[in-house]
Amino acid sequence: MASVEGRAAQQRIVPLFPYGREDGRMHAAALCFDLHVPESRSLKSKRAAIRPILDGLRHRFKVSVAEVAHQDQWQRAAIAVAVVAESDRHLRHVLDSVERFVDAAPAVELLDTETAWLESDS
Repeated sequence: MASVEGRAAQQRIVPLFPYGREDGRMHAAALCFDLHVPESRSLKSKRAAIRPILDGLRHRFKVSVAEVAHQDQWQRAAIAVAVVAESDRHLRHVLDSVERFVDAAPAVELLDTETAWLESDS
């Protein structure tokens, strides 16, 4: 049986950011979409219209997404998307792509978009 010191010596130290960062800063933002679901006549039909958008965003862009407001209204929805990227350029590209994806969704109308940027001190 190996001693505690022996096991510690065998462990590999991995840097927190092994691939480096473009400018030493974290790049993160959140988008909030205010949506109108005109064909919805119930909460169930609203969720059926919103679900493909949520699932598509998760799978296509690998972002965190949730319905964040208007859960009790039949024809309104608000979804929020959080994005973290290795560079500012990549972050903006993902945000633009996500917005185009939501805007192109057939069952909803995009009423408003709000972007919040996370500022990093380091």
